[in-house]
Amino acid sequence: MDTSDTSGQLEEAWERVHATGPERLGRLSNHAPMVVEALATRGQAGAVHRWLDRYRTKLEDFPDRVAPVTDANWPSALGDPHRAADWIDYFTRTLADHPWRSVLAVWWPRLLPGMYGGATHPVIRVGHAVRTLESGESVPRRTELAHALGYWAAVHHTVSGVSLLPGAATAAASLDAVPAVRTAENPFPARLTAVRQLPDWSGDVTNPDTARERLTELVRAATHRYATHGHGDEIMLVHAATAPNAVLRTLGSLPRELWVPSLHAAWTASAAVTAMYAPAEAVDYAPTARLTAEEVVERALDHGNEHVIKLTDTALDIGDEQALAAAQRAIELTVPLG
Repeated sequence: MDTSDTSGQLEEAWERVHATGPERLGRLSNHAPMVVEALATRGQAGAVHRWLDRYRTKLEDFPDRVAPVTDANWPSALGDPHRAADWIDYFTRTLADHPWRSVLAVWWPRLLPGMYGGATHPVIRVGHAVRTLESGESVPRRTELAHALGYWAAVHHTVSGVSLLPGAATAAASLDAVPAVRTAENPFPARLTAVRQLPDWSGDVTNPDTARERLTELVRAATHRYATHGHGDEIMLVHAATAPNAVLRTLGSLPRELWVPSLHAAWTASAAVTAMYAPAEAVDYAPTARLTAEEVVERALDHGNEHVIKLTDTALDIGDEQALAAAQRAIELTVPLG
């Protein structure tokens, strides 16, 4: 049920969103750019402005500029959240002068190690932007990629000191083997520092095609797992699936030599989120009704929560019954958008 005909609604919605900042309250990501792209792609372009009207209380003004980021000084600005506007300006200029795939090829390996910044939301936002650019270019679409890359650069955050455990044969079994982090700390960065061990599921992959196959397997496993484990944290565990799916969506626009490191980064991020928010026990889950993909999208839109819509979008990429059940589980667990 994908569609690239958004009748201009997506571009108009993005133009509204681009007047706002990538975060609110200094730590919570602006989900509007991702959600309106997901709705437009899933045949709901006519609903994007109505959804934005519901979400507008969660939007803040575009941040102040500090000093221009340039090709010469960018390393000193990487990971500085106060420079978000400067980074967005930099990518807006760069994408106006160079093909977007070329810009992505240069910056993807620079940004990939910092996937954890913004609780993985920047890479997710890039994945949504790339999916739409693949179906056709326009100024608002390139601008959205500039905002997504700029946000990623501003909150770029790496991790170190994680030791590797033996991995299992499958992504699902390896996610089951992730040691849970038990900490009273709540913010994402604090929990992330408590992740010390992760299974090494992807370290032996060297072939780009195998990397793509493994990444597809990971997205499916993480989405299926939400149905039985999402109650650990109904919001944050969404990202165990949507972050690797954003990477998967971007692979086709990247040079093949970047596919293997993309798999490694996506696995580590998905496994880390799984560790940080895993529940004490899984639960058996079966939805009360078997819904079609179109019906699940309609229910997610009516519910309105941004994470529900994004997980539903990923579930539709997979398309099987268990993935749709995960989307229904998210609808049941999550507080609706007011």
